[in-house]
Amino acid sequence: MLIELVGYLGSVLVVVSMLMSSVVKLRVINTVGSCISGTYALVIHSYPLALMNLCLIVINLYNLAKLLKSEQHYDLIDAKTDDAYFTYFLSHYQQDILNFFPEAGSILTKPAASLNTRTAFIVCCDAAPAGILLGIMQENGTFSVTLDYTTPMYRDCSAGKFLYARLPEKGIRTLTYTGNSDKHVPYLQKMGFQKENNAYVKHL
Repeated sequence: MLIELVGYLGSVLVVVSMLMSSVVKLRVINTVGSCISGTYALVIHSYPLALMNLCLIVINLYNLAKLLKSEQHYDLIDAKTDDAYFTYFLSHYQQDILNFFPEAGSILTKPAASLNTRTAFIVCCDAAPAGILLGIMQENGTFSVTLDYTTPMYRDCSAGKFLYARLPEKGIRTLTYTGNSDKHVPYLQKMGFQKENNAYVKHL
């Protein structure tokens, strides 16, 4: 009975890995699941199943090594909120953005021209869009964040680290976020934001 539970656990992890938006998480969880499933297969003498899981482990480790060794080249672009590409970006990722920033519904449904009081930046990785920063720039160098969104493929914090390292060049000294997105808070904490009164604050 116990060994069957081990087999079920391995299968569940393999399935769960396919639900991951992050490629790195997918590979890691799939590798763990394949190790457990492979062990189960050996115990029950199912050698074809064991061989398949061994192949999955090798493939995952090879691709993980490539992902971790590859150097991503990021660029920071000053965006215009009435630009066609900017509005396309918001529209294309609208559902995912609302998942992390439910308070952004009013922003996403406003005409582009009504956003002209906000400052926007787009982070690209080898010309592919990786993230967007939208907010209100204040005269004292404080940037009030409305959106700090990263596309699913680049959620290893590397895009955020690049962005925050470049923002001082734009005259930004402090980032503040006062939204109510619980899903965004773990990212803020990982990136060094501190809770101050009702806001999360990061000094650059």
